[in-house]
Amino acid sequence: MFKKLIFAGVFVIPFLFNAQETIPASQSRVAIIPSLGYAWRLAKIPSGINNDTKNYIKGLKNGMDVSIGTYYLLKGNGAIGLKYSGYFASSDGRIAVQNQNGQIVSGLVTTKDNISFLGASYMFSNFKVDTLHKFYYDISLGVITYTTKTGNVTGKGSNLGADINFAYQYAFSNNIFIGPKIGLTGGTLSEMKYNGTTVNFGEEEREGLTRLSLSASATFQF
Repeated sequence: MFKKLIFAGVFVIPFLFNAQETIPASQSRVAIIPSLGYAWRLAKIPSGINNDTKNYIKGLKNGMDVSIGTYYLLKGNGAIGLKYSGYFASSDGRIAVQNQNGQIVSGLVTTKDNISFLGASYMFSNFKVDTLHKFYYDISLGVITYTTKTGNVTGKGSNLGADINFAYQYAFSNNIFIGPKIGLTGGTLSEMKYNGTTVNFGEEEREGLTRLSLSASATFQF
């Protein structure tokens, strides 16, 4: 599903922008686009767990989403640049685990999660169109990293990832646009390191990092 959305954005949206009448290229050559909002991780909660553990996991499935992209505006409607996005969530709860003796023990835990993405980005926009209503989409490919910390145990893993966004912005001036943005960031991990020890996941146990975000974004052109 994630790949289908990427391909749809790449091939369909440019035709919408090209249908608009463009004006000569503006003097602006650099666009910086920060955003702040909320995100929801799309991985399913494992079945067969108790309510305490389920509520604890739910607390990690939504959190703050921030991003910033820096772009060099090319001739026409394209731009190339660098994109960072980050997801931050935390949860307190009681979880139950099986110890080495086969006994079930439970305890209160606090977990802090961070998912970060950094990659090369391509943006397509109508920023050079003489209109107050601005649109852009960007697609980025790079490295996605997951860090989770519970007590004195820290887990970390990285893999290839992708990030795609579509936004509407209103032009408050020639160089400042503000509006809502919807985004999708994805990747999976087949292994992670916990306090330096590598743990490999099975096909059904891979860590899904895909999240859907809704944010407010601003564009500053220079």
